[in-house]
Amino acid sequence: MLLCYTHHKMVDRDKVDEYPEERLLEIKRAHEARVSVQTSIRPERSTHVLRYAANVGQHRILMPYQDVAKALLPDRYPAEGKSTLDIFLRGSAREDGEHEYWETEASNLTRQFHARVRERIDGGEVHHLSVFAIAPQPLLILLGTLIGDITPTNVLQRHREPETWVWPTNGAEMPLEVYEAGETAGPIALKIGLSATLDDERIRAVLGPDVAIWSVTTPNPHNDVLKRPADLQVFRRTMRGLYDRIKAHHGDSKPINIFPAMPVATAVETGRVWMPKADLPLVAWDENRARGGFTRAIAIGGGL
Repeated sequence: MLLCYTHHKMVDRDKVDEYPEERLLEIKRAHEARVSVQTSIRPERSTHVLRYAANVGQHRILMPYQDVAKALLPDRYPAEGKSTLDIFLRGSAREDGEHEYWETEASNLTRQFHARVRERIDGGEVHHLSVFAIAPQPLLILLGTLIGDITPTNVLQRHREPETWVWPTNGAEMPLEVYEAGETAGPIALKIGLSATLDDERIRAVLGPDVAIWSVTTPNPHNDVLKRPADLQVFRRTMRGLYDRIKAHHGDSKPINIFPAMPVATAVETGRVWMPKADLPLVAWDENRARGGFTRAIAIGGGL
């Protein structure tokens, strides 16, 4: 390892005890690893970073750029350096249990997405997206429908333990269990209980006793359940198949009411795999304990 005179004098004469051979070799290995990553980056591995944040309850969302960049390397790198596509919704005077809140925030999200993202995609500037999003789940589902599945996209997950956007190297599997609804002529519900268990009675309380409840869950729901990108791919395929099966089972006269309790990345993918011309319209519901249960939040598609 070649050193300049100043550092050669430091490690070989002035501070020999602080720089034993093992430490020098570790510094060399770390430097070589950084060089290897930088020299392996190819132009086609660039990505445009989309950061979307809306306050969840009273919690203000922070999404530092350094956390985002760390999650991308070495597979991807930001196409425009620290310049990102940002949609931040903050400071609403209304609370998320009010109908006007959802109407206003959905409109804000849609408008900003088209101005800051869609125009650049349609103009050929954006060829790949990396999505970092934290918001109430109905808004995340709406974001997914705005992105769609045409532009290649990676959706990242914010992990709680440890707090990072980087996928763990040894994350536990999130197996999925799908349950179909019985025969009923009532409304259609799709509950997605991955981060928490959803009780059918809470759904019947808002849609009536004859609701047809479809379900996607995992054997051990908890709020940090999604740890592998492979499981996100399985979830995406599962949802794509479910939209088809629900329409085949119920016909095309009613919307799908979605009751979500899931990681943020799966909420975005729930919207991304939905096909506006082929699938039933969606109605996303939000659980608000202060208001005693689920409230209707955002309607998507079909002129709802």
